[in-house]
Amino acid sequence: MTRTRATAIGFIAVLLWSLLALFTVGSAPVPPLQLTAMSFAIGGMIGGLWIILGGGAHRLRNTSWKVYAFGTTGLFGYHLFYFSALRLAPPAQAGLIAYLWPLLIVLMSGLLPGERLRAGHLLGGALGFVGAALIILGDGTSFGGSALPGYAMALLCAFFWSGYSVLSRRLGQTPTETVAIFCLATALLSGIAHFALEETVVPQTALAWASVAALGLGPVGLAFYVWDIGVKQGDIQLLGVASYAAPLLSTLALILAGLAAPTPKLLLAAALITGGAALAARASTRPRKVTQSSDA
Repeated sequence: MTRTRATAIGFIAVLLWSLLALFTVGSAPVPPLQLTAMSFAIGGMIGGLWIILGGGAHRLRNTSWKVYAFGTTGLFGYHLFYFSALRLAPPAQAGLIAYLWPLLIVLMSGLLPGERLRAGHLLGGALGFVGAALIILGDGTSFGGSALPGYAMALLCAFFWSGYSVLSRRLGQTPTETVAIFCLATALLSGIAHFALEETVVPQTALAWASVAALGLGPVGLAFYVWDIGVKQGDIQLLGVASYAAPLLSTLALILAGLAAPTPKLLLAAALITGGAALAARASTRPRKVTQSSDA
């Protein structure tokens, strides 16, 4: 597979993730843990079928249990916070706060060994959080209102996924087939937690069932497999920049579906978050100065 093709495959994940908020809203009133279990079960079965048909089971044998534990924790934690946020706060606002993760990945990766945090990273981070503040403050009534727990969940979700993504770089290369195990394990954990903490709610409409299925097939299924291919074999910097389009695409999808209004403040917040992320990414891609030491 060429680098260009792998990058194009990875970009499919960005398009699918932009539909995550829309399908989550459509799946209401299914509770968060139940929704996580149902959607990841579908995503895991897709991967299991791919492994069986492609004969890739042998590639799973040499993978450490620590990799499976880490991947499962990342997927389970992020989606638990995300689905909870969209149940507790307006979907457009919660979705935009959650999509601070591309910006946070850039900022946190600058702190890794061998990396350098530049002024562009700091300025980009400031712009992104100004955008988030505009969403949280809203018209001045949301800051202390009932939506605040949802906003907090969305912010936790952003930090959770960015931390997972940055730390995963230290685990080395693992086969894409492991993603199926991550999904199935996440579905199992979510199911156990659901029966312990939530009341089961069967989707009552065709739209709700379709939304759950769409989540498992796309944003919570195929997206993780194509993203894995993209970041391992494609241009990871280009994919990182491309992921900054997800907040705008997500908000646009909600507006087109009639679930959010295109208010000037919401659009300004989206522009600030995306612009700040792009500025930080540009700082990351600047060539480093190479100093040559003279012989004594």
